[in-house]
Amino acid sequence: MTTAPAVTMTTETGSSSFLQLLWLASPALPVGGFSYSEGLEAAVSCGRVATEQEAAQWLTDQLHLSLARADLPVLAHAMAAWRASDTPTLHSLNDWLLQTRETHELRLQTVQMGRSLVVWLHNHRGIDPAHLQCCDALTPAYPVAFALAVSATHASERDGLLAYAFGWAENMVQAAIKAVPLGQSAGQRILAALTHDIPAAVEQALGLPREDWQAFSPMLALLSAQHETQYSRLFRS
Repeated sequence: MTTAPAVTMTTETGSSSFLQLLWLASPALPVGGFSYSEGLEAAVSCGRVATEQEAAQWLTDQLHLSLARADLPVLAHAMAAWRASDTPTLHSLNDWLLQTRETHELRLQTVQMGRSLVVWLHNHRGIDPAHLQCCDALTPAYPVAFALAVSATHASERDGLLAYAFGWAENMVQAAIKAVPLGQSAGQRILAALTHDIPAAVEQALGLPREDWQAFSPMLALLSAQHETQYSRLFRS
């Protein structure tokens, strides 16, 4: 029986780092992102999101109120911590993320996607084995695992955050297309609006002091909790 050769996670500058970021941002990355709606399906079910405009506004608000104040700043600090082999900081960042997931579903999502990404990283050369061992011990939230993947390239923190946010946006737009439902053209218009807002969200995250990090999104938490017992659903969250 033959086995497929491992793919190298290169650390070259320029084009290689850019291609690695495209790879990590792709919805085809086998981490299960396509199976989550992050409360959007519940928002559709209760009538809060029923149109293209409402879906676009919902996701734009989530980008600025949730990602830019929690996942993205953690990701930036985790990238620096992986590159410095700063294990205490990584544990602190990971603990903070897990503690601020406000529902059972949201916590399971970040743990499952983090675990799946680490499994993927084990099949790629270029990641420090000691870092992989540390990541295994963390039970990493997805942003911390993503930070490890990006830290193996020469990508800047800003570019790492842009890749993460765009990957999130693509997955969420696909969720909106299925759940609302919407057509592909509507989905592309929503993605264009999110892409326009992502750079500002990244700048916000990069400049946010740690004491201002927070994941308090009451309506998102309520809808996520309701989704756990929703009778009919397409998504795991």
